[in-house]
Amino acid sequence: MSRRKQLKMRKVGLEHLEQYNQLLRYVFQVTDRELHQSGWEEDEIIRAKSPVLEQADVLGWFDGDKLISQAAVYPFQVRIFNQTYDMGGLTGVGTYPEYSGQGLMHKLLCQALENMRSRKQSISYLYPYSIPYYRRKGWEIISDVITFEINDYQLPKNKRVSGEIERVTVESDQVKKAYERFAMLTHGAMLRNELAWNEYWLWDTDDLMAAIYYNEAGQPDGYVLYWISDEVFHIKDMIFINEEARIGLWNFISAHFSMISKVIGNIHTDEPLAFLLEDADIKETISPYFMARIVDLEMFIAAYPFKPDTSDREWTFTLDDPLLSWNQGTFTLHITAGGKGKVIRTGEKSSDKIDIQTMTTMLLGYKRPDYLQKIGRISCSPQTLDMLEDAIEQQTPYFSDYF
Repeated sequence: MSRRKQLKMRKVGLEHLEQYNQLLRYVFQVTDRELHQSGWEEDEIIRAKSPVLEQADVLGWFDGDKLISQAAVYPFQVRIFNQTYDMGGLTGVGTYPEYSGQGLMHKLLCQALENMRSRKQSISYLYPYSIPYYRRKGWEIISDVITFEINDYQLPKNKRVSGEIERVTVESDQVKKAYERFAMLTHGAMLRNELAWNEYWLWDTDDLMAAIYYNEAGQPDGYVLYWISDEVFHIKDMIFINEEARIGLWNFISAHFSMISKVIGNIHTDEPLAFLLEDADIKETISPYFMARIVDLEMFIAAYPFKPDTSDREWTFTLDDPLLSWNQGTFTLHITAGGKGKVIRTGEKSSDKIDIQTMTTMLLGYKRPDYLQKIGRISCSPQTLDMLEDAIEQQTPYFSDYF
């Protein structure tokens, strides 16, 4: 019997936890030395992954009893233009090299997406180990991370604010409360459940600290998560829901002037820091961060908030999806004057064309319709282009999670 005929796809359960971990570590080349440097013991990292197999949809290919290929989908939620969407977070994707080239991962991804659709997860996010690979499967870039470096003498001067800062442990409920307030108001952000918080902290140093900015009413309007080592103030993440909270947090960072030589950190929005500093000559590096793909266009559009207009709008287009038949064909998008959308499959022919990758990055606001049309990713009339520009909110997704 050939090896191909012995392989079976089935659910990966807790009984496969050690095999799941071994495959992850092999594919992503995580060594014992690296684990120990991060403060992990072998049994700890295995235990840390057990909630994945308890709460996530994990599929695998088995050669007999041996797990040889796998993909996990976390049950998450994200905010998209003030709407809450169920999102399938794809992770743990890998195949042992001796089994590659057999189309195993292609079939796993198709099944994972089918399962997402049945669970009403109309969008999927992932952190790409290979952007070209996931683009071929229908995902597209939807967020960036900006890494910055500021010398101590470039730190902003203290400005008066009405609130105050309090340092707390990262396990504090106040950290979660501050993030929840922020995420509900922030396009693209994850609404973190327990699994999401576990993944968020998974690889962090034990030295990580939190400082929360409270407004005059005592509500947490933002925080900075940080650690200090070798005279460097490292920022894991900083969130704020208004300008006063941002200033208050930078006041706190600048108060470390005598202890540090520089600040190094990440920004998960499209807003470079340099413009906000008096000495703007700082180092900033922008990199693509997360990718997303619409799992089911009809379901996604049904909840999507378009901008209101004076009349109804309509667009008939041909959609291409490299994996999913239900996203392939010709559709008509109807948008009411109030901004409610509906997509209906139609038998009409249309010269207007778009693929699922472009549709995803456009509707999430990462790239504008005008730009996408200029680079050949959308084929449509100037009138349709104007309509799309007017109908889609202008806001780039924020996403700081990692899983």
